[in-house]
Amino acid sequence: MSTMTSESDLRQCYGQPSELVQKKILPKLDKHAKAFIALSPFLTLATRGPDGADCSPRGDAPGFVAVIDDHTLLLPDRRGNNLIDSLRNIVHDPSVGLLFLVPGINESLRVNGTAKIVTDPARLAPFAVHGRVPASALEISVREVFFHCGKALIRSDLWNPARHIERSSFPTLGRIIADQISGLEAEQTDAYLQDSYKNRLY
Repeated sequence: MSTMTSESDLRQCYGQPSELVQKKILPKLDKHAKAFIALSPFLTLATRGPDGADCSPRGDAPGFVAVIDDHTLLLPDRRGNNLIDSLRNIVHDPSVGLLFLVPGINESLRVNGTAKIVTDPARLAPFAVHGRVPASALEISVREVFFHCGKALIRSDLWNPARHIERSSFPTLGRIIADQISGLEAEQTDAYLQDSYKNRLY
């Protein structure tokens, strides 16, 4: 078999998950999931829209995602590039997948569910930073939640500072964009980006 096109094909290749793996998938947030979210400064947000799937990074101070109750999260949408890919996708399809990371911990937390975009000022106000309130937030209804084992992060050695590359060994974003779009100067683009990081982070 050169390709696998059905779940039956997949099971023939990979077999069935163990009983432990199946039982660890929970329908709500437990105390360990809540504690992990409170420690997490970074997650990836997967969405799906008319143009296909998309995955976007989200990051802020640890605990930037609010746990409302056992079944609900609130994720503020900070200032970005206004492509609003994730938000556009959610308008078409509310399905979302979140992967929470905590620096120094090899295990990660996966949360799957559905999201809706909320703009109620009273709900957004607690997320203000430096007096700037996010334009919206995602209210995420949890369908399933489970901890993912640390094999991927162990294999990647992600948290090992000795494995970090020298920043100078890879082009700056300004250089990359200037190479991709004719008429731009790398130095000017880098200066714009640095100003954005400093003055328009929130």
